[in-house]
Amino acid sequence: MKRIMILCAALLVCAGLSEVSGAVKKEKKEKAIVTTVFVTDVDCAHCVDKILNNVPTLGRGIKDVQVDLQTKEVTVVYDASKNDERTIVEGLASLKVKAEPKAQEAPAPQARR
Repeated sequence: MKRIMILCAALLVCAGLSEVSGAVKKEKKEKAIVTTVFVTDVDCAHCVDKILNNVPTLGRGIKDVQVDLQTKEVTVVYDASKNDERTIVEGLASLKVKAEPKAQEAPAPQARR
């Protein structure tokens, strides 16, 4: 009887750990999608087409690429577990496009009353 109680307790502990582990993995997957804006030197429609037609060059895990010719910015949505900013910059460089991640703007401080 004592062994059965110990076995049941061990099974409950394992089931609890398994559920916690699954929740952590799910949380990591949800946080893995990142959007980064890159400042580039694109200056014509040909440059835009070159980027959009060669998305695989930017690396693995790319979900979406948008190019804004007026602001010369490339917005890339990607899976951070498969790619990073450095790899995307190198991919753009292989297309002869100079790029660097745009600096994140700090939120404006709120005025106190």
